[in-house]
Amino acid sequence: MPYPKPTRRSWAEPFKIKVVEPLKTTTRQHRVEAIKEAGYNTFLLRSDDVYIDLLTDSGTNAMSDYQWAGMMLGDEAYAGSKNFYYLEANMRKYYGYKYLVPTHQGRGAEHIISQILIKQGDYIPGNMYFTTTREHQERAGGTFVDVIIDEAHDPESTYPFKGNVDLQKLEDLIKKVGARKIPYISVAATVNMAGGQPISMGNMKEIRKLTARHGIRIILDATRAVENAYFIRTREKGYEKKSIAAILKELCSYTDGATMSGKKDLLVNIGGFLAINDKDLFDEARNMVVVFEGLHTYGGLAGRDMEAMARGMEEMTKEDYVRSRIGQVEYLGQKLLDWEIPIVKPIGGHAVFLDAKKILEHIPQEKFPAQTLASEIYVDSGVRTMERGIVSAGRDSKTGENRHPKLELVRVTIPRRVYTQAHMDVTAESILEVYESRKKIRGLEMVYEPKHLRFFQARFDKA
Repeated sequence: MPYPKPTRRSWAEPFKIKVVEPLKTTTRQHRVEAIKEAGYNTFLLRSDDVYIDLLTDSGTNAMSDYQWAGMMLGDEAYAGSKNFYYLEANMRKYYGYKYLVPTHQGRGAEHIISQILIKQGDYIPGNMYFTTTREHQERAGGTFVDVIIDEAHDPESTYPFKGNVDLQKLEDLIKKVGARKIPYISVAATVNMAGGQPISMGNMKEIRKLTARHGIRIILDATRAVENAYFIRTREKGYEKKSIAAILKELCSYTDGATMSGKKDLLVNIGGFLAINDKDLFDEARNMVVVFEGLHTYGGLAGRDMEAMARGMEEMTKEDYVRSRIGQVEYLGQKLLDWEIPIVKPIGGHAVFLDAKKILEHIPQEKFPAQTLASEIYVDSGVRTMERGIVSAGRDSKTGENRHPKLELVRVTIPRRVYTQAHMDVTAESILEVYESRKKIRGLEMVYEPKHLRFFQARFDKA
């Protein structure tokens, strides 16, 4: 009997493996003890105790032979490193901004722009919060206001651009507090906390029109803007035949500056930058980077790191790479959908987000269902994921009460060019195993809570 013809052709990673790093497998009992020692917080696990590490795509990517070769060309001069000028030139080529301030990673850029632009009592609207971004905004005296569309808070919604800003919400805020109290709108590409959801080019154009009328800046979180560009090409009319590089540059052209964690799109293990168009703002930023990061031509980075980032820019928009990057995430997400496991739809750009509120519906949010689910997946297989729910949301800075986000998610994050489809199969099967035994799972209670960004260091125990 002949084999059935496949409904579509298979795809393969557009690279071959040159160096391998052995993975360590452990017993279930070992993992039970390891997660308990880590206070049921996957951030506190030792990497030696992890089999497949899907905690984050930040700094966990595999660099290419071209990038590694560039590392040998690091100019470690304290001032005026040639690698800085190469990075600056590529930033202008691919992102289109005028001025570059390198930082050790994205939060360094967030800190600088927040300190420069935000005054006590200001409001910073954005398309859903991100943990470190909001922390820096609040520390500078500002108040974050979520102006993302309502569909972003609904994991079942299949709206293609759930990262869009609700223009009415933004206009209402401007009328309420006045434009002078809004130093900028913080717009994220491929919104992380919404499940890796993109913003449309049409929405970005409308934000530009609205903010221009009121003299409000737009600062882009460009961390995963390449993935956003891919979604624009595949989902937005009129962009089907444009290159990823052209779409990325157009997206940035409607903004006044960007914070960037190079540890994602730029395919490196460390690095970031602040990019801006305003010369006076640039002068302030490069003066401040000297105080907090390093001289303005290295910003806390080695010359070799800047070289790797510059070369990563050249690789990040290559068509076959971007297709495979998004394709691997979609592969994992589709397997879970086929098994009817609740996830955020549509499948995001950098991760699959499990709907912990629905999977563990018997566990109230105050008992941390997403934190619980992440720890159970680790115990089952050694696969490390992370919580994106009430723990990440933290406490209201004024009332001290827990914030209760509508989304209670576990992020299954795929590093770039690191794992194969077989690793995705193992991950999917582990999630299925935990899902099928979900009724037996009980929640957690927090036994240690740090003051800032608690999800990194909080500790829990069985409730």
